[in-house]
Amino acid sequence: MSAPASRAATLQAEPTARMRGGGVRALWAGNPQAVVQRGLLAARSSSWAVVLSGFFEPVFYLLSLGIGLGVLIGDVQTSGGTEVPYAAFIAPALLAVSAMNGAIYDSTWNVFFKLNYGKLYEGMLATSLGPLDVALGEILYALLRGLVYATGFMIVMQVLGLNLAPTAILALPAVVLIAFGFASVGMAVTSYMKTFQHMDWINLVLLPMFLFSATFYPITVYPEWVQGIVMAFPLWHGVELIRGLTTGILSPVMLVHVGYYLVMIALGLLFTTKRLRTLFLD
Repeated sequence: MSAPASRAATLQAEPTARMRGGGVRALWAGNPQAVVQRGLLAARSSSWAVVLSGFFEPVFYLLSLGIGLGVLIGDVQTSGGTEVPYAAFIAPALLAVSAMNGAIYDSTWNVFFKLNYGKLYEGMLATSLGPLDVALGEILYALLRGLVYATGFMIVMQVLGLNLAPTAILALPAVVLIAFGFASVGMAVTSYMKTFQHMDWINLVLLPMFLFSATFYPITVYPEWVQGIVMAFPLWHGVELIRGLTTGILSPVMLVHVGYYLVMIALGLLFTTKRLRTLFLD
């Protein structure tokens, strides 16, 4: 290579080296919305039938169990000691599940394809975007999907008269928090997955959480040692948070549920950012 050409290549590399060399600018360019916009544009060509399927699943559970089985069960006692109709008991749990499913789908399967097959993140990180921009952008996009699912389900609850208190409107911000937590951790875990067989592990974790997080019956039906395991599940904290808001049974313990998700979000962003930097920049 001639001396002028070599000098030109060096001058071109210097800005990138300075940007990636260290400090905050090595991780963050302040532009996660570019990743969100790219996801929304790509979604326009997707099959809406696949997108809507995530919304209808909890609705079918609500209609079959809450309305059908609820006639036989009657009222159920919540953790606060108040009795509510069975449909009103499981509806907020299914709302939390709806937020979880929407966020998890985009932050796991979609991220897995982009990471291992589409090679999209390599291109993104070759621009001014940092790994925190990419991580936060993908998580925010997954959060939007979870919010859409949950908002639609919230409307169904309102139509069926299952929102028992004015505080039910606060369930939507709570849904955003839940979706954010699951999306953050979901993307962090997915960044370590290498094959489609590894992705089956995600369903292996989600199914027990869905069934045993006091979704369909109170946590008090379990032995005490099982209750301790259930309380460690992130979905249980989401179920209890939203159930308290939709039924109007508020307690200081709800702040613990909020704190649980804030920790999830922080850890998820931390590990995702470090992983993307390790894979593509270091």
